[in-house]
Amino acid sequence: MPTLFSPLSFSGLTLRNRVAMPPMWSGKAGPEGFVTPAIVEYHRVRAAAGTALVIVEHSFVHPQGRHSSTQIGVHEDACVDGLARLCGAIRAEGAVACLQISHAGARASSRVTGLPVVAPSPVATTREAHAEPPAALTAGQIGEIIGAFAEAARRAKDAGFDAVEIHAAHGFLLSQFLSPLTNHRDDEYGGDHERRSRLPLDVVAAVRGRAGADFPVFVRLGMHDERPGGITLAPACRTAAQLVAGGAALIDVSGGLAGSDDPGRGPGYFVGYAEALKEVVTVPVLVAGGIGDPRLADLIIRSRRADVVGVGRAMLDDPDWTRAAAATLGQA
Repeated sequence: MPTLFSPLSFSGLTLRNRVAMPPMWSGKAGPEGFVTPAIVEYHRVRAAAGTALVIVEHSFVHPQGRHSSTQIGVHEDACVDGLARLCGAIRAEGAVACLQISHAGARASSRVTGLPVVAPSPVATTREAHAEPPAALTAGQIGEIIGAFAEAARRAKDAGFDAVEIHAAHGFLLSQFLSPLTNHRDDEYGGDHERRSRLPLDVVAAVRGRAGADFPVFVRLGMHDERPGGITLAPACRTAAQLVAGGAALIDVSGGLAGSDDPGRGPGYFVGYAEALKEVVTVPVLVAGGIGDPRLADLIIRSRRADVVGVGRAMLDDPDWTRAAAATLGQA
C-alpha cells in the first residue's frame, strides 16, 4: 500500500514521495516577465523541505495572454536563462521541476498587456474585478496560440525542466474553451463538448510535437465549473481520457471557472473528482484543494483516491511543510 512518502515513477520521472507544490503565483517576476532571485528562493526552499514535485507558477506563453505585470513569462527565448536558474535551484534540492504554461484569455487586461483582450467568445470573465469585454479569437489567432504553447514547452525543456504542465483550469483560456458558459462558438472549437475540448487536445499534440514525445506533459484540468450550466465531472472525465490518449503523462485535478475556491465541501474538496477520474485514466492523478493536514494527505494516497497530493496554502504558509509532515507521520 503506498503512503504519502512512497516514491512514484512514471514517464521517465521518479518522485521521491507523493507531495507536490502546486503552481502558486508569487507576484515576484520583473516587468519583462523574467525570473528574479526572489522567485528562485520561493521555490527552492519548498523543494529543500523534501517536496517531490515542484510545479512552478503559471507562465504566460504569449504577450496577449499575460495575466499580471508580475507574472513569469516563457514567451520569448530571453526568458530561458532565468528559467534555467530557477529550474537548477529546484533540481539541486532533489525535486522534480515542472513549469506550468498558460494563456489568460479573458482574464488578461489591456492595461497589463497593451493588447486587446481575446477569448473563445465575447464573454467577459467573472473572476477579475475590472474585466474587459473580450473579442472572439479568429482561427488564425487560435493557431498562433497553439504555436505559442509549443514554443513555450520547448523553452522549458531548453531551460532544463523535467516536464511542463498545460493550464486548462481556473477560468484561463483553455478552461474558457472547455466551458459552455464562456464558449459559444459554432466552429470546430465549439458547439458541443467534443469540439470545446479540441483546443486543449491540439495544444497537447503541438507541445509533444515540439518538445518531443519523451518530454512529459501534464495537464491541470478544471473538472467542474461549480456554476449552473458549466462543465461538470462526467464530460471533464471524457476530456481527461482523451488528453491521456493524446500523450498527457499526468492529470492535475482542479476547478474550472470557479478556480481553486472551496465550493463548500471542506478540506480536500476536489478529492472526489480525482477519485472519479482514476476510474477512467491510467496515468497518475494529482489532487490539491484545501489539503493541509498530513494525515488527510496520507489517507488520500493510502486509499488510492489520488496518486500525488498538492499542498498549496499550507505550504505557502509553511515552506517546511513537507519535512514537518514526514515527522508527524513517522515517515521521515
